[in-house]
Amino acid sequence: MAPRKKADPNNKTVAENRKARYNYAVEDTLECGLMLVGSEVKSMREGGVNIAESYANIEDGELWLINSHIPKYDKAKTFQHEERRRRKLLVSKRELSKLWAEVGRQGMTLVPLKIYFNDKGRAKLLLGIAKG
Repeated sequence: MAPRKKADPNNKTVAENRKARYNYAVEDTLECGLMLVGSEVKSMREGGVNIAESYANIEDGELWLINSHIPKYDKAKTFQHEERRRRKLLVSKRELSKLWAEVGRQGMTLVPLKIYFNDKGRAKLLLGIAKG
């Protein structure tokens, strides 16, 4: 009998937007990196993140996650973060130009579907390209 694999503590879902697949017709997904500060990452590992009311937008050639809520980390005294600040999403230039074309021409919307930690322990966002 083969030994059972243990669940990777780094690979876990932090927040999921379940209403997004109900309210939108998701046609394609894209994995993006998140630009975060240390207290945000520690707070995400504790839980309580909400992306139900958030959306992504392209401004000045950069992709931003707007209105996502990451609660304050209690143990960080000096360097706290704002709970609802705009967070930069990390994608390649080719992916960004593809998103720009789809949003501009076809009237698509960029909807965050899930925030999770990948196998390497990095925070990632699954972004859906959807019709409303």
